[in-house]
Amino acid sequence: DDEHAMVRIDMSEYMERHAVSRLIGAPPGYVGYEEGGQLTEAVRRRPYSVILMDEIEKAHPEVFNILLQLLDDGRLTDNQGRTVNFNNTLVIMTSNIGGQYIMEQSQRIDEENHVRIHEEITQHVRTALKQHFRPEFLNRVDDLIVFHALGREELKQIVKLQLRHVEKLLAEKQLSLDITTEAEQYLADQGYDPAFGARPLKRLIQKQVINPLSLHILEGRYHAGDIVHVVKGENSLDFK
Repeated sequence: DDEHAMVRIDMSEYMERHAVSRLIGAPPGYVGYEEGGQLTEAVRRRPYSVILMDEIEKAHPEVFNILLQLLDDGRLTDNQGRTVNFNNTLVIMTSNIGGQYIMEQSQRIDEENHVRIHEEITQHVRTALKQHFRPEFLNRVDDLIVFHALGREELKQIVKLQLRHVEKLLAEKQLSLDITTEAEQYLADQGYDPAFGARPLKRLIQKQVINPLSLHILEGRYHAGDIVHVVKGENSLDFK
């Protein structure tokens, strides 16, 4: 449950060959030698970690030589000659390969064909991965997970998670939040985009919930102990 045990590495920062050494540390005589590697130093300090490599397809081919050793032997040697054990880590790699196909096919899903469509998507993604990655790398990956498209229930859960942040902000002002189911559904509907999933949702909540609330608080509309009621209006949210 410790968020610091998550090591997130944006692989778009490792597109160039010279950047690869940052994973295990710069060579002697180079800037950053004493700091160690972004990957090896994080795991050396926290052996029980979840390693998230975001957009792995963007990494330079040399990165995969390092990953092959990590996935095969469960250890890496950093720039200072120290062996770092990865046996107690969980490595998760995300990829957008096949993303356009997934988005297009997800528009066809209904209650009757969702299993078949998902199988077709998974097969397409497997083929695309084989075309992009070397076989020796894919053979060392234990499992492939192709996520389903977000449904209405999932979107409502994401809305609730995002609103918890708003509740924490209000709690600092000794205020409480009461938002109707209709208002939550409005946020879920307006915050979803077929191309970007639920990513616009955070911006929507900032614009339609946090910003107006901040203005109302500055104007003195709410005081300590008040309950902020949020309801769905005609084309926006109303605060009472």
